[in-house]
Amino acid sequence: MALYVYSLKPPPNPNKFDAAAARGEKLFKREGCSFCHTAPLYSNNKLTPAEGFAVPADHRAKYEILPISVGTDPGLTLKTRRGTGYYKVPSLKGVWYRSMFGHSGWCATLEDWLDPNRLNEDYIPTGFKPYGKKTYAVTGHPFGLTLSAQEKKDLIAFLKTL
Repeated sequence: MALYVYSLKPPPNPNKFDAAAARGEKLFKREGCSFCHTAPLYSNNKLTPAEGFAVPADHRAKYEILPISVGTDPGLTLKTRRGTGYYKVPSLKGVWYRSMFGHSGWCATLEDWLDPNRLNEDYIPTGFKPYGKKTYAVTGHPFGLTLSAQEKKDLIAFLKTL
């Protein structure tokens, strides 16, 4: 079964690298996205601690842990049975055919993910919604939220070429 899964290939990417994507690539580098989302995998495959999690001293020697937290909701990794206290930096490859962004899939599109309104308590998630809640602040990963509308379009154009 594993060999079959590994043999699967993604569909061909219909998004071409154009002028908007070139501007987006410059933004990606300028904004420091490549610190965590390093080419060619567009992930450094490191762990980022959840806010409020104290990294045990021996973990720094055993695991590749970033020195920062990106503010992602700590509930999933601290209050569930599978919780470790960390989130792994996801790859951005193939985001053009994926959806449900954020570690819980609260944002259905990249446009939603880069919307600063998602940080507000009255935000209505476009992806999955926490049980029993109509509104929910999708916290964490503040990067890209202050870009202009055109810069966001350009960045998304680049991301969709990965």
